[in-house]
Amino acid sequence: QVQLVESGGGLVQAGGSLRLSCAASRNRFSINAMGWYRQAPGKQRELVATITSGGSTNYADSVKGRFTINRDNAKNTVYLQMNSLKPEDTAVYYCNAELQITTAYKNTYWGQGTQVTVSS
Repeated sequence: QVQLVESGGGLVQAGGSLRLSCAASRNRFSINAMGWYRQAPGKQRELVATITSGGSTNYADSVKGRFTINRDNAKNTVYLQMNSLKPEDTAVYYCNAELQITTAYKNTYWGQGTQVTVSS
C-alpha cells in the first residue's frame, strides 16, 4: 500500500506564502505524474497543479504566476510553493500520485489533505 503524507498547511494572511510538501512512501513502483488539488467548502475538488516525472507542469488559471509545483524524484516528494495567497485560495489541499503498477496498469493514490486558510 502506498501512502502520501502531506504537510505545510496552516493559517496565513492574504499576500503571504506557504509551502506544501507531499512525500510518497517507499515502494517499488515508478511514479508518473504528481499533483495538487483543492476543495473548498461546498465546492468540488479542483486541479491546482500537476507535474510529470520529466518535469512538465500544468497550472489552473487561477494560480498561474503565484504557485509553483516541483518535485524531487529521489525523495518521491512533490512540493507546492504558494505565494501572494488570496482568501479564495482557502481550501483543503490534496496531493496525488499516479503509480505505474504494471506495464499496462496505473493507479492513483491520494493524500489525506492539509488545510490552507488565508485570512483577509
